[in-house]
Amino acid sequence: MLKSKPLTNQIVLVTGGGTGIGRAFAEALAAVGARVVIASRREEILRRTAEELNDSCGDERVFVHGLDLRDRAQIDSFVKDVFDRWGSLDVIINNAGIAVPEAVDQVTEDGWDRVMETNLRGAMQLVRAVLPQMIENDFGDIVNVSSQAGKHGYADVPSYCASKFGLLGYAESLRDHVRKAGANIRVFNFCPGLVDVEKAAPDAEPRAGFIHVKNMAHTLMYALALDRNVVLEDVNLYAR
Repeated sequence: MLKSKPLTNQIVLVTGGGTGIGRAFAEALAAVGARVVIASRREEILRRTAEELNDSCGDERVFVHGLDLRDRAQIDSFVKDVFDRWGSLDVIINNAGIAVPEAVDQVTEDGWDRVMETNLRGAMQLVRAVLPQMIENDFGDIVNVSSQAGKHGYADVPSYCASKFGLLGYAESLRDHVRKAGANIRVFNFCPGLVDVEKAAPDAEPRAGFIHVKNMAHTLMYALALDRNVVLEDVNLYAR
């Protein structure tokens, strides 16, 4: 049988974990006992989120780490710190992302590069840094938050669409790599439409055309609970 591990014994990284979808992921994971590292460039927001979630849990389960995904040295240092402290990194959630609204005929090199560096290259660099240890430990899950903009192009955010299309292509290559390596590593892609990250209270009614952020967390927990031999590829979520 494939190696398994209860979430209570797992170390999870959520990039962009201070707000929005990332925060919803961290909250759901911490609630079931996982140790969750939330990382982004905005450390003040991360600290506030960790304090609130730990208070809610009544335990220290959410940990903060400042991390710029555009900087390979920071990624390598971060990964080393996690493995030195806990001995594993069991789940990577590539959630961090930015968008620069620019029409197709007005795209700037700076805007294009900033989006690609965070949304695509940052995810690749993080996976590349962690993957050898995941393969050695024969256990891991990699969750990529793409978008419906990774399947449909929109004229006002071409760089964002290209980065999210690219993330799905990279994930396909990653899935093929771990399959050929015989590794017990799953790769999930989430492709949500509009998610209401502003009305995130549990009883809040999302805006028309948006889904409540809790649905992203429910989907994550469902995916992680599947048997290790189950392949779940692109998951599409959007409002009716």
